[in-house]
Amino acid sequence: MINKYSNVPLYSQLKQLIIEKIESGDYPVESKIPSEQELCELYGISRPTVRQAINELTNNGYLYKEKGKGTFVAKPKTKVDIRNYTGFTDSILDSHDPGQHDIISLHAVNMNDAPFLKDIFGVQGPSANAEFAEIRYVTSEGKNILSYNTSYVPLALFPELLEDIKDRKPSYDILKGKYPLIPVRSRSKLEIVFTDQTDAQYLSVQPGLPVIKISNILYSKSGQPVEYITAKYRADKCQLVFEHNK
Repeated sequence: MINKYSNVPLYSQLKQLIIEKIESGDYPVESKIPSEQELCELYGISRPTVRQAINELTNNGYLYKEKGKGTFVAKPKTKVDIRNYTGFTDSILDSHDPGQHDIISLHAVNMNDAPFLKDIFGVQGPSANAEFAEIRYVTSEGKNILSYNTSYVPLALFPELLEDIKDRKPSYDILKGKYPLIPVRSRSKLEIVFTDQTDAQYLSVQPGLPVIKISNILYSKSGQPVEYITAKYRADKCQLVFEHNK
């Protein structure tokens, strides 16, 4: 129950009570929880206190709201197991079937469109106007969108890539005859960022919410950068699992 004499804020106590009810099965997945007014009456606390607890549980992925219907228990977060994570997870070049991604857009960009690529791919001198394939796509599990991804591949190395993806060619066809360019190593960076309008649109969230961003540079055997990928995972839907054995 709520202890009004505790040093723990009332909204935090309510959050923990709701979490316990979810974990015990008292509030099953997809079930509707009591309304804000019902929780106020049940625990003898104010509506702002209840609203703060519900909003935080919603932002953390325990609950979700449906306009005009109420607040419901969300499905558990999808686990992204880092033990099986390589930099190639969201790769276009290393995907068995790149055309099967849920592609949002597919076109060529140059350094004026994406100046950050200059440092990533080490573009200098006459190559400063180099073009890249920009592929934007989402990954999903059922109806849940998990991540919004953007991949960049130098068109100087893969001039037919845009058409190959449109034609749904598998990666082994795209890489045929390009053995020196097959990605074999990755360098990854993980950080927490906040969604802008574009991220929010494709992840189906409100702007300004935190997401887990993983950036990867894929390298060929010779050390040539061949693909740069950013994947933004919904923090309320994904749980990263780390394990290290020495």
